[in-house]
Amino acid sequence: MHLVKSTTARLKRIFAIFSAVLITSVASAQENSPYSRYGVGDIVPNQNIVNRGMGGISAGYSDFQSLNFINPASLGNARTTVFDIGGDIDIRNLKSNSSPDKFKSVNTLISYVQLGFPIATEKMQKKGNFWGVSFGLRPISRIGYKIETFKRLSGIDSLNTLYEGSGGITQANVSTGIKIKNFSFGASTGYTFGSKDYSTQLSFINDSVIYYKSNTATKTRFGGAFLDLGMQYDITTKNKGLLRIGAYANLQQNLNAKRENINQTISYDGNGGFVNIDTVSYSKDVKGKVKLPATYGIGFTYADKHLLFGADVELTNWDTYRYYDQKDALQNSMTFRAGAQYYPASDNTPATKYWNFVKYRAGLYYGNDYVKIDNKNRPNYGVTFGAGLPLTSLQRMSYFREVVVLNAGMEIGARGTKQSQSLRENVVRFSIGISMNARWFAKPKYD
Repeated sequence: MHLVKSTTARLKRIFAIFSAVLITSVASAQENSPYSRYGVGDIVPNQNIVNRGMGGISAGYSDFQSLNFINPASLGNARTTVFDIGGDIDIRNLKSNSSPDKFKSVNTLISYVQLGFPIATEKMQKKGNFWGVSFGLRPISRIGYKIETFKRLSGIDSLNTLYEGSGGITQANVSTGIKIKNFSFGASTGYTFGSKDYSTQLSFINDSVIYYKSNTATKTRFGGAFLDLGMQYDITTKNKGLLRIGAYANLQQNLNAKRENINQTISYDGNGGFVNIDTVSYSKDVKGKVKLPATYGIGFTYADKHLLFGADVELTNWDTYRYYDQKDALQNSMTFRAGAQYYPASDNTPATKYWNFVKYRAGLYYGNDYVKIDNKNRPNYGVTFGAGLPLTSLQRMSYFREVVVLNAGMEIGARGTKQSQSLRENVVRFSIGISMNARWFAKPKYD
């Protein structure tokens, strides 16, 4: 009981710290990516930091020390209670291929908060069957940009245009996975909710004529249920390694939406805002649908005592995306991921050799960007690195089976190349998370 209380207290302290960071980051974060203007915005890495360190492989991955958000079938291997939380520092650089201009933004954001635990009975476990559940909250995409352009117009002089957008998508999920012998299957459901706000402000600049400035803005709120499915199958090889094959499907979503539109003339107030002069048109609570596409993935992992490696292929049918029955500059995307993890420690490794108990990770991913501008494809690619550093004393880990791990990762990625039209976007992302394992629901036994 004392162990449960101490673990709970640690969870509360860590959750309070990350909650404070989350509130601050949501209030101040600015994605500042012009590509987030399209579709649902920039798709954020939605894997656990452990998986991200290996290029994002998830279809065939399962581990008792962390939670696999992508394939719910992995919960069939739940053995202990796991509290998982992670955050990112996102450094984004934009560079034009037609000019020397460069733009930079830095954001600090919470990636996910997730709790999972086993619920299999002793009778199930004796038969080799296991059952786990999890629930949590994580972002899916972010919208954030502020773009200003200047253009010369014949007979009017100059036109200044300011484009702004904000919003994104978040999911609250409840997931479960059951393992029967070598086969695991699972499902994840919950609520997808988000917003998409964008505006365009026009200012005509003329030496002799004063024109009213205009603002056209749209604010949309949407939400609805989602369903993800997954499976995994374990094969023990002749050399006692474990080959795990997995697949998952995120089914298409039809979200209910309400939209507010306004077209007005304005004047700036000198404090960064504006005041309304006249409303040309206005509509409120216009109902519609936001259709999010289905995603399918398949992959494998192979693991022995020291090495784990695997690969995934993921496809998303963005051609079916609709916003109030309207298409966008999107295309179907396919991404290949590969990665590996190395664990140096053996059964007889002394506890004094700390770095032997660290898990070292590396990976890569390559695919096409789901945004398609000027009818041109742009690659989306990157390399990843990571490590799992135990924070619990090695003696306590082996005796109580309680593990606290600091997972760290780094991603160096890009969208587009020097041959791509418009902007190239380079991203360096530092990720850090804490995974805590505890045997909360295990009944103590005494000899």
